[in-house]
Amino acid sequence: MQSLLRYAIILIGSLLIAAATNFFLVPYKILDGGIIGIALIINYLSDAKIGIAVLLCSFPIFLLAWLKERDIFFNSVLGLLTSSFLIELLGPFQYHFLYYFEFGSISSAIIGGFLMGTGLGLMLRFKASTGGTDLLAQYIKRYLPLNLGLIIFLTDFIIIGAGGLLISKETFFHSILTIIAGGVATGLCTLETEEKWKKI
Repeated sequence: MQSLLRYAIILIGSLLIAAATNFFLVPYKILDGGIIGIALIINYLSDAKIGIAVLLCSFPIFLLAWLKERDIFFNSVLGLLTSSFLIELLGPFQYHFLYYFEFGSISSAIIGGFLMGTGLGLMLRFKASTGGTDLLAQYIKRYLPLNLGLIIFLTDFIIIGAGGLLISKETFFHSILTIIAGGVATGLCTLETEEKWKKI
């Protein structure tokens, strides 16, 4: 039963991530952090498929996880595959969504970030994720005396900074809003879990 619930959460979380990507970020060329952010940069510059780019960019990190931390690999690979698939599946519906619902760039950045953060937060709450730079940050922490959250923040900042240089300054500033909104949502979703861990 617990496994079934976990699979359902991965599906819901991935659906939120896919909806945020296609319906709120892509229309305004807004970035998220992590591997999805890198995949979005690739998409904006070359029209490559986002889901495929996510898989390709994640491959080296997941290979490392497979070799070093199998439990982390298995906890993340399902989220990666599901979210990548749903990003591609929802892509063709972007036009229909925007036909009925049109938000401004700032609203889209905030809503998209909140949906992204909620999707990831739900998965983290059930010990799953989409992997990506979060996994990479865990490895970096082993060799550098830095806070895990700080490593992830710096990684995200580098990604959106690169996106700002390659795409536009609007992309950079809107993406900051997305990351902030996503961080708040993820924090809210995992708050109770963190408190439980502290009590233990």
